[in-house]
Amino acid sequence: MTIPTQLVLQVLLQEPGEERYGYEVGELAGLASGTVHPILARLEGAGWVASRWEDVEASVAGRPPRRYYRLTADGVGSAHDALARARRPRRTGLDPWTAPGPT
Repeated sequence: MTIPTQLVLQVLLQEPGEERYGYEVGELAGLASGTVHPILARLEGAGWVASRWEDVEASVAGRPPRRYYRLTADGVGSAHDALARARRPRRTGLDPWTAPGPT
């Protein structure tokens, strides 16, 4: 799992039942919109995230409608599991104490 995906999941897990719009997720994660939106689309395709379009008239709001995202019930558990796996140290098969060093 990529670091940006981990950051997006961490933001969504802060308030799992709360909806956040894509730009807000990016701001909180410290990521650009062009990074965040493809991640949210992949998470939605996997069933971890659900989305809905804001019901607002663009001319009244003075901006385009926002798309809101939230973790699904399955997504909450899957996100916790995935982040826990990402935090585990990886075994490379090399023992730093016995592996040959540079000569």
